[in-house]
Amino acid sequence: MKRFSMLRVVAAVSLIYDCAVGLAMLFLRNELVRGFGVPAPAPPIHADLNGVFLLAVGLGYLLPYRSPDRYRGYLWVMGPGLKGAGALTFVLDHVIRHSPGSFLVFAVGDGTLAAVTLAALLATARRDISQ
Repeated sequence: MKRFSMLRVVAAVSLIYDCAVGLAMLFLRNELVRGFGVPAPAPPIHADLNGVFLLAVGLGYLLPYRSPDRYRGYLWVMGPGLKGAGALTFVLDHVIRHSPGSFLVFAVGDGTLAAVTLAALLATARRDISQ
């Protein structure tokens, strides 16, 4: 049970991160628009759907939080997979399309969680093999 505590921490942090951003997109849109210095999304449904998506991804982290061994696949797909691709997408969008530099905060958040999740998965896999 103890060997999975690192994965539980990663799942909990990812749950909070994704749900917080999702809720902000749904209920604090005006504050986000002002804070990032960007125009409001048009049509607003795009931001609504992104908020719903982030809530679903975040709540999905309840599965590996409760049973890290059983739901390692979720951590692989949503951590290094989705968050890694998201971080890369934010950076490329900034470089190619000149999106606001303030958006890079999401690249840092997603990239950090992707790397930490990858490290936790690899560390626990090594322990599994050695036992």
